[in-house]
Amino acid sequence: MTTGPAPVAIDTVLRRCVSGNSDTRETVDGQGPSRLSVTLDRHFQGLPDTAHGGTVLALFDAIAGGAGPRLVSGVYRRRVPLATPLQLAVARRADATMFALTDGAAVLVDGRVEIGEARAESAAGAGGGAGGRGLAPQAIRACRSDCGGAGPRPPAPPPAPAADTALPLPISRTCFACGTENPLGLRLRLALDEKFVRGTWTARDDLRGIDGNVAPIAITTLLDEAAFWLGAAASGESGMTTDLRVRLHRAAAFGGALSVGGSRATVHRHAADPRYWDTDVAAWSDDGTLVASATITFVAVRGAARKLVAGLLAVIPPEVLRTIFPLYAR
Repeated sequence: MTTGPAPVAIDTVLRRCVSGNSDTRETVDGQGPSRLSVTLDRHFQGLPDTAHGGTVLALFDAIAGGAGPRLVSGVYRRRVPLATPLQLAVARRADATMFALTDGAAVLVDGRVEIGEARAESAAGAGGGAGGRGLAPQAIRACRSDCGGAGPRPPAPPPAPAADTALPLPISRTCFACGTENPLGLRLRLALDEKFVRGTWTARDDLRGIDGNVAPIAITTLLDEAAFWLGAAASGESGMTTDLRVRLHRAAAFGGALSVGGSRATVHRHAADPRYWDTDVAAWSDDGTLVASATITFVAVRGAARKLVAGLLAVIPPEVLRTIFPLYAR
């Protein structure tokens, strides 16, 4: 009996996206940022021709070389293209690594990785990250409340949805999180009911990280995907996640199921700009232990769902899409 080649580990694919001196042990304090070249693999797609937000966070985390509890954050200023050479500035300090991902003309994402349980004040006090930009003000406020000191009580996993009330959320063919035909994808299936967006997911062998646990790219992407659908359900529009603050509390042991989701009741619209919605999401191991939690901002882009729905209708019944995007799936 013959078998095909073993799939390439997702950590390997992620690290191949970077060229240049990305030695995670190097410190460049006082020497200015180091410069790397990044070309994101096409399989890391979220929306068409755009990198999934969780994959970019995972790239920052891999370059920072963090282990143990840490805060991984990114402020997304523009769409991040796939299969396109980009530049990444990396500035390292003893307590944090800062990133600026650019296309050579403008900053696409500002990022930051901080090691430890309580780094809020250093995050808030940083005058700027790589490229002279720091966290957005709302990210700093979230760091102060979510990452410093005792913080809020850890969220509990949402209860299993009732079979007669849960609505399977849309899936696509190519998305890294939910795509049915993406060979590297997570194949996540989320459901929506009147209280929660949630799902249960188990990693394949190629999604085992270099430390033997579930690869962090899976965790950051699961959270980002759940946040997207919380924002879409609240707004009735498609859009993108723009401000991601993911706290990795502990490694997710490989082989067990993970639950991921968030409460619809905690989604809040920004008073200053009603396009923006803050969501709280988390991931738990199968024994209910909190693995990761996040506050992720979704920005609704009016009319964007029209194109998204047109593509999803090939694989999703219109009545499902109508529940999320009533203006566009008639």
